[in-house]
Amino acid sequence: MTISEQSRHELHNRLEDALGSEAAATLMEHLPPVGWADVATKRDLDALDLKLDALENRLLATFRSEMSSMQRTFILALVGSVSGSTLTAAGLAFAAARLV
Repeated sequence: MTISEQSRHELHNRLEDALGSEAAATLMEHLPPVGWADVATKRDLDALDLKLDALENRLLATFRSEMSSMQRTFILALVGSVSGSTLTAAGLAFAAARLV
């Protein structure tokens, strides 16, 4: 059974007749704004937690794999830049020594 706004209003009116307006309003505030089928349960939240954990693990595995594959490129680029600058400095030193 789907709960409509009209049925909620009718329930509120009957509660007002039986309990008074303040008690009826308090009781109605404790009802969910939608049907019970739309309210998440602990089981729903636990299932979502498991899905998020699995997603986190997949993302971390992908990140580690990417970093591992890029590690060789980083090292070669670093060695290449150090070697290049070292050779440049050595070449300049020899050229300056020949001028003197």
